[in-house]
Amino acid sequence: MKAVRYHEFGGPEVLRYEDVERPAPGAGQVLIRVAGSAFSPADSGIRSGNLPIPVSLPHIPGCDVSGTVEAVGAGVESFAVGDAVIGFLPMTDDGAAAEFVVAPADALATAPTSIPLVDAAAIPSVALTAWQSLFDEAGLESGQRVLIVGAGGAVGDYAIQLAKRAGAHVIATASPRSAERVRTAGADEVIDHTTTAVRDAVDGQVDVLLNLAPIEQAEFAALVDLVRDGGVVAATTAWMPTPGDEKRGVRAAGIYVRSDADQLSRLVSLVDGGELRVEVSRRVPLSQLPAIHAEAATGGLRGKVVAVPESA
Repeated sequence: MKAVRYHEFGGPEVLRYEDVERPAPGAGQVLIRVAGSAFSPADSGIRSGNLPIPVSLPHIPGCDVSGTVEAVGAGVESFAVGDAVIGFLPMTDDGAAAEFVVAPADALATAPTSIPLVDAAAIPSVALTAWQSLFDEAGLESGQRVLIVGAGGAVGDYAIQLAKRAGAHVIATASPRSAERVRTAGADEVIDHTTTAVRDAVDGQVDVLLNLAPIEQAEFAALVDLVRDGGVVAATTAWMPTPGDEKRGVRAAGIYVRSDADQLSRLVSLVDGGELRVEVSRRVPLSQLPAIHAEAATGGLRGKVVAVPESA
């Protein structure tokens, strides 16, 4: 089969589009014929060696997958050959930037039927990150106020939609190029962080602060004053500590997304029910995935990009 992989850590230039032996599912696993593999910044972090997740070389990136079950391993009863599935794959294992990938059956959910299967690859890790941040860690409830910093990306898009569905008032920061997307997702207030100090622009306090942006530590710490006593600060910025305020009971929660098939199934139900929009900015042939990594390295990548095997 064809796959994109790297034999050493480094920049996008280490990625190769090459022939790789097709894997076989073991006990508790399924073999997926890949329809789509969504690019994630985590893929770049692991490839460059900046994200300390242990992988064996050579390594195939791509933790988000959509596709069709091609074969099942021993003991798998939840899925059968021909089933359309999506999943957030273990980041330590070979990923979905290939024509086929092996996945734990318990990491998969039935794919949505209301959108193309290839586009469903844009759901797993980012939607799970948004869900786990808002509800598992922050305990967001109806009537509360949430400030989402750096809401213009894929996680922010899902976070806004989920928070609004939960009945929260959403304040979001975004650059001018992302402002319309953030409004479309349902934000009640949009702050242009390129021209306005976020701390000064928020009227009153919020119950939850969710940071998705690579802001300076001092700026992040200053935003904690916007959180009410007993509120929550959550962040996906794993490279720096998440600030809180023990004196006021403001809890800090660093977010490390985890695979959860039940949550993923709930998200699929929201998609099929018309309550959660999936946005894919581009589909590219799998052979062009190295170019997407290079584009991301320059900071020029916008929206969610899905790589599609030429054989799909």
